[in-house]
Amino acid sequence: MPDTVSGRASRSLSVGELAARSGVSVSSLHFYETKGLIASTRTSGNQRRYGRDMLRRVAVIRVAQRAGVPLAEIRGALDALPSRRTPNAADWARLSAGWKAALEARIASLTSLKEQLDACIGCGCLSLTDCPLRNPGDALAKDGPGARLLEG
Repeated sequence: MPDTVSGRASRSLSVGELAARSGVSVSSLHFYETKGLIASTRTSGNQRRYGRDMLRRVAVIRVAQRAGVPLAEIRGALDALPSRRTPNAADWARLSAGWKAALEARIASLTSLKEQLDACIGCGCLSLTDCPLRNPGDALAKDGPGARLLEG
């Protein structure tokens, strides 16, 4: 059904059209909708219809997911946007700025993990309980099971 956005006629998209235009599967779009990330209306025949603004929202979701942002955080950020308005460059700058610190921390943590794995693999023992480099004498056993030195 046509509506008017910014003085231009636009047409809503079916779930298949949104999937084709966004490069995201229909099942992912349904999932995003159940998580409150995107919204649709229903036709009299109960078919989903999406506004064209959902194309940009899906793009924001996909970029944020690739950066490792959890869906709950993506939803919170999108909820802060005025509904039914296409996110613009200023919106994206605000959203991405909020995610940069977490991304930098995750990069630092993964870099540290990579360096620790290289050292551990280098010794050849691959022992999780008695590694002479990472856990001499199994000193970490008192703290319980699981990796202790790889986090934090």
